[in-house]
Amino acid sequence: MKDSRAAYSALEERISSAIAGADPAVFEGLAIEVYRFQRRFNEPYDQYCRSLKAPETPADWREIPALPQAAFKHAALRTFPDADEAAAFRTSGTTGEGYGVHHFRSLRLYDEAIHRGWDLLNLPSLPQVILIAQPAAAPHSSLSHMVGVLKSRAASGKQHWCIDSQGALDTARLTSALEDYRRAAQPVLLLGTALAFLHWFELGDPIELPAGSLAFETGGYKGSGRALFKAALYDFFQRHLGLAPESIINEYGMTELSSQCYARGLDQPHAAPPWVRAIAVNPATGREVPDGETGLLRIFDPANLGSVLAIQTRDLAIRRGSQFTLLGRDPSALPRGCSRAADELLTENLPQSA
Repeated sequence: MKDSRAAYSALEERISSAIAGADPAVFEGLAIEVYRFQRRFNEPYDQYCRSLKAPETPADWREIPALPQAAFKHAALRTFPDADEAAAFRTSGTTGEGYGVHHFRSLRLYDEAIHRGWDLLNLPSLPQVILIAQPAAAPHSSLSHMVGVLKSRAASGKQHWCIDSQGALDTARLTSALEDYRRAAQPVLLLGTALAFLHWFELGDPIELPAGSLAFETGGYKGSGRALFKAALYDFFQRHLGLAPESIINEYGMTELSSQCYARGLDQPHAAPPWVRAIAVNPATGREVPDGETGLLRIFDPANLGSVLAIQTRDLAIRRGSQFTLLGRDPSALPRGCSRAADELLTENLPQSA
C-alpha cells in the first residue's frame, strides 16, 4: 500500500505539470508510465491486459490496451486502497443495465483538467446561468461537479442554478435571470445538457440574449426517447436566444474520463487537450483508421491516474488528423453518459410536449 501511495503521488505531480504546461511532447512517455503503474496496482485491469498478452512496457502508446467503457459497471477499477477514496462519480443506471462508477483517490487532476481545458478555450468571464443540478443535489454527478468547479470562472462568481433540488427546471428563475441580464446588456454564459435546452426551448418564450453571450451544451439524448440533429438544436439556440452557432461550445466527456474534448460551432471537429489523445479505431483490428475514415473513439487520458488510462468507447467518430468528428453512439451499444444521468432526472420532472 505504501508503494502504491508513493508512486501515485510522484505520477500525480508529473501529470499535473503536463496539464499546466499543455506540452503535447510529454504525452507518450507519461502515458506509458501511467500504464505501467496501473498494471501494477489495478488488478482487474492487469488481468484484462494479461488476457490480451499485452506487454508491460509497450513500444508505442497506441499499444496500451483500452478497457471497454462498460467495465466500470463490473469492477472497482482503482489503483489505490479503498480507504483512500475521496470521491466517486456514477454513470446513469436507470434503464436496467446498471451503472458504472469512477473512483478517485483525489480530484486534484480532475479539477486541474477542467480549469486548463477552459483556459485553452479562452472564454471570457461571464455570469453563468445553469440548466444542470447543483452538486449538493447530485453528489455523484461528474457534470454537476464540473460546473461547480467553474464557479471561479464566472464573473464575480455569479452562478444561477435553474434546476431545483427535485431535478425540475425552474423556468421562472431561469427567465428572471436572463431578463435581468438582457436589460443590463450583460452577456451571459448558459450551461446545460442538450436535452435540458430542448425542453426549455419547447416550454419557454424566446429571449434575445445580449451580444457576446455564449452557450455550453453537453450534447446527446441517450436513453431519453428524444432525438435531434445538432444543426436543428443550434437552430433553436438562434431562434430562441439569438445565439449563432459559433457562440455555442459542445463538450464531449464522460463519467469514466477526467478530461474533456470541445468543439465550437457547427461542422467543427472536437479537439482533445494536449495531455490527452483521442483516436478512432477499426473495431475489427483495434488499429487507428486512416484520416477521414470512421471508427470507434478510443481515448487515452493520463489524468485517469486512479483508474484506467485508456478507455474504449462505443461512440463513432471520423478521424480528422489529431481531432475527430463525433457521429454518435454505436447503435448496438447501451446508452450511457454523465449528461444522460442529468437528463433522466430532468425528464422525470418536466411535462411531456405534445
